[in-house]
Amino acid sequence: MNVRAALLSVALCLGASSSHAQTAALDALSGITKQDQTTALRSALMQGAQAAVANLGKPDGFLGNPKVRIPLPGKLAKADRMLRTLGMGAQTDALITAMNRAAEAAVPEARTLLVDAVKQMSVQDVAGILTGGPDSATQYFRSKTGASLAAKFLPIVRKSTEKVDLASRYNAVAGKAAAFGVLDAKDASVENYVTQKALDGLFTMIGEEEAAIRANPMGQASKLLQKVFSAAGR
Repeated sequence: MNVRAALLSVALCLGASSSHAQTAALDALSGITKQDQTTALRSALMQGAQAAVANLGKPDGFLGNPKVRIPLPGKLAKADRMLRTLGMGAQTDALITAMNRAAEAAVPEARTLLVDAVKQMSVQDVAGILTGGPDSATQYFRSKTGASLAAKFLPIVRKSTEKVDLASRYNAVAGKAAAFGVLDAKDASVENYVTQKALDGLFTMIGEEEAAIRANPMGQASKLLQKVFSAAGR
């Protein structure tokens, strides 16, 4: 068997396995009413979204969490050691802190949009999330709220950056790095960079909340949530 044929065989096996798991989940869920499935899923999504927002939208929510901490952008991050060697360590640290504080200020604005996305779920959305992949709820949130959240975050990030004069801090560091040719043009807008990283961090934490619920449905307080997610996990 050549390499191409082997890869095709593996892909088919994985597809069959995924299909079998989805069928098993559908069978298990068939004994639970659509209303109960929707109620349980909405409860789980509300729980996950609000926990993610609460954890990130506070001092050190981003800065103190290595999973979502916003670093210097792109090639600028690679130049960090060089910048510190040039005596710019304090400016670099101030820049990183300011970027993370801006994200922490923006994230609480996500709560309303995430709650609205949960309320607007269709029966098809519910079925897709319950029988989908391990991050299907997170992907649902991203698809339904990503663009709106970016539009909501950007002016808050901009306001935060203006308050601490982040643009000047960024330009001071970036200007030094640009002189050595280590800064990409796409990283020129600090507001857009921080906004995107804030979104990435939010969905990362929502994903962790979703994974925890799926991994241990019996650890949830709601009996209905336990029942539905135990069935969905089969």
